[in-house]
Amino acid sequence: MSFPQPKPQAPQLPRNLLRTLDCNQGAVRAVRFNADGNYLLSCGSDKSLKLWSVSRGTPLKTYSGHGYEVLDADSSYDNSQLCSCSSDKTVILWDVATGQVARKLRGHAGKVNCVQFNEEATVILSGSIDGTVRCWDTRSRRFEPIQVLDEARDGISSLKVSQHELLTGSVDGRVRCYDLRMGQLHVDFINSPITCVCFSQDGQCTLTSSLDSTVRLLDRSTGEMLGEYTGHKMKGYKLDCCLSGKDTHVLSCSEDGHVYCWDLVEGSLTLKLPVGKAVVQSLSFHPTETRLLTAMEGRVQVWGAEPEETEEEEEDGGVKGAS
Repeated sequence: MSFPQPKPQAPQLPRNLLRTLDCNQGAVRAVRFNADGNYLLSCGSDKSLKLWSVSRGTPLKTYSGHGYEVLDADSSYDNSQLCSCSSDKTVILWDVATGQVARKLRGHAGKVNCVQFNEEATVILSGSIDGTVRCWDTRSRRFEPIQVLDEARDGISSLKVSQHELLTGSVDGRVRCYDLRMGQLHVDFINSPITCVCFSQDGQCTLTSSLDSTVRLLDRSTGEMLGEYTGHKMKGYKLDCCLSGKDTHVLSCSEDGHVYCWDLVEGSLTLKLPVGKAVVQSLSFHPTETRLLTAMEGRVQVWGAEPEETEEEEEDGGVKGAS
């Protein structure tokens, strides 16, 4: 006799608030998980970058060296280096352990909105209000960028790198996908300033949010629109969007104090997460687990699929009362 197949479980969503971090660094402009999701970075309007333990909610180190508010940050795959960018027009490469500035990269003509390492952390890519993306060699002692991409007609608001491909979003309403190896460029026009761009985990799609309060899923190779997600409010702020870990859901910040979460395929709203009464400034989804970070005003919230107690019980082997 055969047993019935177990029903596939519906993907879990990070509905439960696990902890709130008071960052004490002014308004938090961006929050990011590191490569393995054990740590988070918070970018402050007080010019500081902070590294935190996600599980404990404790600050581990403060990185000071920018002259104005920090707008974005990223960690290298091996957690040995950080990069950050700022309204002071610079990009800084940090040594994680010492907290020291390893390199301060100057060349952008205006504030730098977004920054990311490539996968080997040999290159930092930065996008600025000056309309350029600059590529910096992290190992070289030269202070000039190794490449400058200046196709955008307005500021670069967001960028993501995946292997040899670079995705950029600009205030000029265009999403540009560069094949850096082949020297090719594919442009998709969205008739609204872009606030955030991402690749899907499988690399087949791109996700774009824009100031017409719409998130769009596009086929990466053809530019065909595969999905449109609406209901949130994004009219005046540069806010984040992202995909959940397994590409099942689309998430977006909103100016109405919520994170909106839609089913990727159906386009239906499955969760409206009440973060607070102000603008949800930034979000970041854990690389492997159902965890979400949100930033609002001076705080960062950590969200999970299960309330915290059950996770501690599991860590004890699921045995209650055993000493």
